[in-house]
Parts: sequence; C-alpha cells; structure tokens
Amino acid sequence: MADPARKPDAYAELAALPSHLVGQIIEGVLHTQPRPALRHAQAASVLGEELGPPFKRGRGGPGGWIILDEPELHLGSLPDVLVPDLAGWRRERMPVLPDADHLALAPDWVAEVLSPSTQRIDRGKKLAIYLREHVSHVWFVDPAARTLEIFRLVADTYVWVATHDNDAIIRAEPFDAIELQLGLLWQT
Repeated sequence: MADPARKPDAYAELAALPSHLVGQIIEGVLHTQPRPALRHAQAASVLGEELGPPFKRGRGGPGGWIILDEPELHLGSLPDVLVPDLAGWRRERMPVLPDADHLALAPDWVAEVLSPSTQRIDRGKKLAIYLREHVSHVWFVDPAARTLEIFRLVADTYVWVATHDNDAIIRAEPFDAIELQLGLLWQT
C-alpha cells in the first residue's frame, strides 16, 4: 500500500493535468490515463441517457436518483479521488446536489466502463475503495466484450448478481424498474 504522506502534492498534480488526461488518486498515488476512446464514451453516454429519464426525472420510471457522468469523488480520510464513468445517489441520501466541485458522499451505484488501460485498476483498487465506502451496487460495462456485470454489496463483500451480454433486454438492479436494451450501448 502506498504511503500518502510521501505524495502530499498529488492533488496539485491532479489539478494541473491537461484536459486530454483523466486523473485519479488511489492510495495517495496519482494515476492518469487518456480520455476514454469513443466506444467507451458511447457506452457510458448511452447508459446515462437510458437511466436519466426514468430515474432522475421519473419519466417512465420511479425517479428518486441523482445520476452524474464522471463525478469527482473524494472518499475516505486520505482521501482517494476517484472518477467513475457514472455514479448515482438515492435522493433519500442526497436530496439536493451540492454546489461543489466534488462529492465526499459515496454513491449508491457506480458504473465503470472497462478499457484495456483501466480494467485492472477498476476491478482491483477502485472496487476495494467502493467496498470500503459501502457503495451498494457496482456495474462493469465492457464494450469490447459487449457485457454488463452486476455486483451487489452484501455484508462486507460484493456478490456477483449477473452478467448480461450482446443485445439482451434486461432488468438490472438497482434500476430493475425498467428494461434496458444492452444493444444500444454497443451501437455504432
């Protein structure tokens, strides 16, 4: 485990990154990667578009959520600074979006769109932080494999719920009030 005391300037380095890079601080260490490739961005955008009306606005669904694209999360006492592709908070926990540049309240749901350069960190260190912070649901979207993996927090571990693929029409917790057409995420 990295000693965050050895990198006191990590947030200054993060803030100074050029716009073509995404940065995250994990265990006190700055990790950077290029902005997502287009298929990655498309999958994240379409997923947000599909969930927004029924869950953010209550059109065709129950509402009750705040869902954000690439929010900056400051989690834990260090803190770790993460940028999931999508994150959602139930309005019972966050009734109003704060006027801030980041959030310290852990989300109820995150979706990480996997790419070869981020997959190891997403499935490893970031998942461990989500577990530590009690994020209830984690989704891994893999545009190359055309899959959606769903995990649910049970006690102190994540339990695999399902893996859906290709053009399946599914109901996926915690958004199982509506059907999702996975094929839309992979369309070109």
